[in-house]
Amino acid sequence: MFEKILIANRGEIALRVQRACREMGIKTVVVHSTADTEAKYVKLADESVCIGPPPSRESYLNMAAIISAAEVTDAEAIHPGYGFLSENADFAERVEKSGFVFIGPRPETIRIMGDKVSAKDAMKRAGVPVVPGSDGALPDDPKEIVRIARTIGYPVIIKAAGGGGGRGMRTVFTEAALLNAVSMTRSEAGSAFNNPTVYMEKFLENPRHIEIQILADEHRQAVYLGERDCSMQRRHQKIIEEAPAPGIPRKLIDRIGARCADACRKLGYRGAGTFEFLYENGEFYFIEMNTRVQVEHPVTELITGIDIVQEQIHIAAGEKLRFRQRDVVLRGHAIECRINAEDPFKFTPSPGRITGWHPPGGPGTRVDSHVYTNYLVPPNYDSMIGKVITYGDTREQALARMRIALSEMAVEGILTNLPLHRELLVDARFIAGGTSIHYLEQRLADRPAN
Repeated sequence: MFEKILIANRGEIALRVQRACREMGIKTVVVHSTADTEAKYVKLADESVCIGPPPSRESYLNMAAIISAAEVTDAEAIHPGYGFLSENADFAERVEKSGFVFIGPRPETIRIMGDKVSAKDAMKRAGVPVVPGSDGALPDDPKEIVRIARTIGYPVIIKAAGGGGGRGMRTVFTEAALLNAVSMTRSEAGSAFNNPTVYMEKFLENPRHIEIQILADEHRQAVYLGERDCSMQRRHQKIIEEAPAPGIPRKLIDRIGARCADACRKLGYRGAGTFEFLYENGEFYFIEMNTRVQVEHPVTELITGIDIVQEQIHIAAGEKLRFRQRDVVLRGHAIECRINAEDPFKFTPSPGRITGWHPPGGPGTRVDSHVYTNYLVPPNYDSMIGKVITYGDTREQALARMRIALSEMAVEGILTNLPLHRELLVDARFIAGGTSIHYLEQRLADRPAN
């Protein structure tokens, strides 16, 4: 087992990884920008290294600075968290060539799954169902693009092969708009992801977003840890996640979960990962794989009793999985609300100093956050400042506990999306379960303007 791990991230995930390491008796090194000097996890770390000014490209995306920090502190492994460089194959490769262990998949696996065209091809070969669409990247021939769209049937969605986080996609409802949409998406993809490759898929009109959490070791053992429902989202950004997914028969989950685990064995996948699917009319359609720990991993941890971050570390140290599929037992229900520093209905960022921070507590309530009273939320990074997660024996109990938690929680000095969460937790459609990925945006569009 490692003696010292460098955490190449910030915010709540940096603290989450640090806590896992401390429990395992592993020393931690935290890298940080000048904007995060006063962060809680920086103060709690065994060692900290400032790697640059606030802009991400000069700090958290600075590969050379992060690897140099590992060298000067004698760290043995680097945990990338989520976001930033966590799914960057070049970074994983540089980490390993520099003599450190990358706590994540092999670089070649990240490359395959990071390009959505090659990822879909890999899933087809592994027997995982995919959304109907183009056979690989779209060609340059306009007539062929039109033919492909007619074969699939409108509406279609144009996606960047290297996209992510809700960026690099455009829905097309008519043939008249098709070629212009392809051209614009290619241009945006080349600019944003340095990869102009795009592909086409059938646009499912009322799907849910269901994902399967997996763990796999380098000895070709793999298990799935149930599913999560992440359908409550806006502009492809998740807001509420829960596990298990309400209303989906367990036999369907077990069938798709087994295929995901089998795909990992065929790929030689290593580490934690998440298969993301659209689910409609009883069918699962693969859309992408995230080759890292997810923001929403706590809901899976609560219903399985498995610490996903610690398992990442055990796997990276070369150990075999410590349990088999039959040992994974799902109990109860968990819900997570992402707390963002933003206007709750306009969604404009709201950085600034938190003058009061009052997190909730009580049975079945977990808060993952790095902030505290007098903490300054910097304007340079993602707006998420924490996550509230509740657990109950039933979904109804988890919902009741979340309502109590949200009513207790108070954040002063900045705007947050707490009012939106409080509305959603009493929304009849959400309480019933099974809303589609379009529900929140439709609800917001119908909301009376203030």
